[in-house]
Amino acid sequence: MAAKQVVCALLWVLALVASIIEHAGGAVSDFVKTDGTSFVVNGEPFYANGFNAYWLMLKASKTSEMDKVSTVFHQASSYGMTVVRTWAFNDGGYRPLQSSPGVYDEDIFKGLDFVISEAKKYGIRLILSLVDNFKSLGGKRQYVEWAIQQGENLTSYDEFYTNFRVKTFYKNHVKTILLRNNTKTGVVYKDDPTIMAWELINEGRCKSDLSGRTMQAWIEEMAPFVKAIDGEHLLEVGLEGFYGGLDHDQEAIQHDSFASSRNVGTDFISNNQVHAIDFATIHLYPSWIPQADDKTQLKFVTDWIHSHSKVADEVLRKPLMVTEFGKISRFAGCNGVDKVAFYRTAYNVLYKLIRAKSACAGGLFWQLLLPGMENLSDSYEIILSECSYIANIISQHSRLISSIINPSLRRLTVTDQ
Repeated sequence: MAAKQVVCALLWVLALVASIIEHAGGAVSDFVKTDGTSFVVNGEPFYANGFNAYWLMLKASKTSEMDKVSTVFHQASSYGMTVVRTWAFNDGGYRPLQSSPGVYDEDIFKGLDFVISEAKKYGIRLILSLVDNFKSLGGKRQYVEWAIQQGENLTSYDEFYTNFRVKTFYKNHVKTILLRNNTKTGVVYKDDPTIMAWELINEGRCKSDLSGRTMQAWIEEMAPFVKAIDGEHLLEVGLEGFYGGLDHDQEAIQHDSFASSRNVGTDFISNNQVHAIDFATIHLYPSWIPQADDKTQLKFVTDWIHSHSKVADEVLRKPLMVTEFGKISRFAGCNGVDKVAFYRTAYNVLYKLIRAKSACAGGLFWQLLLPGMENLSDSYEIILSECSYIANIISQHSRLISSIINPSLRRLTVTDQ
């Protein structure tokens, strides 16, 4: 009997490994699509389980550091992760992809080519963001400054959303990225299913117009522009999940007072209702409520995801992805009890919503680094070899998601969190 149990256990483990490889590290040959409030690949359910690594293109463009990209994808695949979100921009400044409007550094571009080819090799899907709201890698500020240098009389960086010349700069960048012929794979970006989705802007905000109309108009212009070039890939805005001043059913958001009170000129409902937007996104950081104790912050984690999933289900009728979530621990290192509790709670909520077939279809933590990358530390990072408790939570989450895709593996997983 003991020998039989051992054999069965080994078979179960092999089946689990095969399933994880199939769903998280196999060949990427079909585009991710939406079906109602779900993601699907070739008709089968797909769940986003992964991380952010904005730095991939910059590391890949240096021969001495390319191996970091390969290592992080290999590591992610071994943990069952399926999606990585990264930047397809670096505007002006140090080692830019785009040094001035329409002028690109081919070596940096080849770095992005390598990122996509390595992602494909390891069965990882990519979400590529096209510009930043913030200035660290140029972003909308750099676009406005370029326009000023060309004679535009601009007084606000929010004119990124309204000035014709600036919008033309952005559209040209979008077109350049989408029509790029990958020097590693020979596949034009718009034709590559390794890319899961495009993101219009990382955490776009327009505080000069809290009515939300400026941001809404920009999305209504740019989303169809992207789709006119690329009708295959999914498209999302890059929102954090806040509600603004646009008119919509207040009953839909009355349960989410924090999201309603933090107006940054975006609107989770109206922005995501644009026809060309395929799925909704939110970000999640307990640092938004810094005075709250740990218990209150964990409740916020649960409420934030649940409330937006409900709106995505009942109002938007589109999938939802938590494209950033993370926490800075009060304790040294990444194994602090508060940070571990945050990750356990976030993944528990994600798993239960996925199992319930809600609109919430997964999440990506911020951010994954490797040992020796301390210069990119922002205190949110996870280094899997050093963050053992969180690494185990991520690994368990991957197994649980795999068991949803393949129910025969259900008893292989640990007891529900």
